Amino acid sequence: MLPDRVRTLIQLLSRLPGVGEKTAQRYVLFVLTTDSDYGAQMGQELIALRETIGQCSWCGNLAERGSSEKMLCSICSDHKRDARLLCVVARVQDLLAIERTGAMRGRYFVLGKLLSPLEGVHPEELPVDRLKQRIGQDNVTEIILATPPSVDGEATALFLRRELEPLGVATSRIASGVPHGGELEYADPITMGRALAGRQRL
Repeated sequence: MLPDRVRTLIQLLSRLPGVGEKTAQRYVLFVLTTDSDYGAQMGQELIALRETIGQCSWCGNLAERGSSEKMLCSICSDHKRDARLLCVVARVQDLLAIERTGAMRGRYFVLGKLLSPLEGVHPEELPVDRLKQRIGQDNVTEIILATPPSVDGEATALFLRRELEPLGVATSRIASGVPHGGELEYADPITMGRALAGRQRL
């Protein structure tokens, strides 16, 4: 019932995380029925996105392409940041989530992936050498392993701790436990166990 080009765009949008076919269809119909300038501007921005945005040369965060070969994100360019404190995350999304708290005044290193034998991601595919080089260049004194509290995230954190131990840098792991406003009866055993293990004196 829909033109081929419309169906193609619906299929493309439905590949986005959290977007199903019905939501994608609503998006496409909205673009077609709203102000034509909106669709044109969105198309131009999507094209420009790949041309102007890349990965930060230091940490792997999103950065704008400049005239020089090295691209630095706003965090790595901020001289007020404590370069001796390095937070290791799996994805840019995790970096943004930590930044929203306003509690992290150090810098980051984005792994880009987690150890996952089922998905074919093995230790040699993690950027460990680049991480060690970064630690040496910035004279890092503390590393925060902020991988997610999943099987793959835990395996990655344990692997990195073993790899970085010879460097003599203090390494810590983000705590996990019962979320604020959550009910204890709904917490799974692993989360509850970590909440008890990470308890703090009042």
